[in-house]
Amino acid sequence: MSSPSIDRTAQAVLSRYPALQGARLIPLGNRGGFSGARLWRVQTPGGDFCLRAWPEDGPGPERLGWIHHLMAAARRAGLSFVPTMLTSCDGATHVTVMGRRWEVSSWLSGEADLGANPDGKRLTAAGVALAHLHSAWAQIEGHSGPCPAVLRRLHAYDAWLGLVRSGWQPVFPADPLDPLFRWARLAWEAVRRLQQRIPVRLAPWVDRCLPLQPCLCDVWHAHVLLEGTTVTGIVDYGSMKVDHVAVDLARLLGSVAGDRWREDALKAYGVVRPLAEQEQALVAVLDETGAILGTANWLRWLYHEGKRYDDLERVAQHLGCLVRRLERW
Repeated sequence: MSSPSIDRTAQAVLSRYPALQGARLIPLGNRGGFSGARLWRVQTPGGDFCLRAWPEDGPGPERLGWIHHLMAAARRAGLSFVPTMLTSCDGATHVTVMGRRWEVSSWLSGEADLGANPDGKRLTAAGVALAHLHSAWAQIEGHSGPCPAVLRRLHAYDAWLGLVRSGWQPVFPADPLDPLFRWARLAWEAVRRLQQRIPVRLAPWVDRCLPLQPCLCDVWHAHVLLEGTTVTGIVDYGSMKVDHVAVDLARLLGSVAGDRWREDALKAYGVVRPLAEQEQALVAVLDETGAILGTANWLRWLYHEGKRYDDLERVAQHLGCLVRRLERW
């Protein structure tokens, strides 16, 4: 959902981009995402672009500059599925207006329908694209150390356990017509049943030294654009961190199929960027613990922090996918 106020600001932002004068703006809301960002399609005679308004608590200027630097490096490596950033009149790849940071990127064709239409060949293509992206970034910035994703999960687990032990529990929707009526209860039951797996599964990885490099850290099916079996876009780089590549593989594979097609996708990834046996094992660990903690996060966001979302139906659908995975364990 868009608002007249932010739409007027978006129009004002375009004045900072000489190539976009007189362009037509089409509000896209959050485009099905949950980050709080707002998107517009920018139509010009010379081609279309995507305008993004990051949420106020989104990446700061230095971090956004780092992200854009890595995206540009991926483009130079020949990865056409990475958006190209447009520079403003002062040569910057982002501007700050009304407390938000804004950026304009090339418009990428394709549909983010891998979740709705999962397919082994398409998931494998996404895995190969991800391997090429990881390979490009490994040449720029890499070192070794404990996996940050493991440490983040343990920190999140401690915070969740502290919240539950304080006596908190969700107050579930009372209206059966509420989209979350069913899934919230099932999510709570599943997390309570499985939460003790998290420290057990993660403990062997806490001090293990692994290769680290820039990773997306939130690449799921909604961020992959495809035309047939060709990846035409990987979008949304706002969660990027230096981490182990297993965190991206776990997020992508877990968001689409769980164990289905996993082996084929990992093999295809490994042709481009070989995976050691322990790295493949880490993918499974991060997938399982990430699904449990991801479900707990939704309960916390919705019923402890009281976050609001434009499309509760979509939230319920996403929570339902997580719950169905947890119910198989």
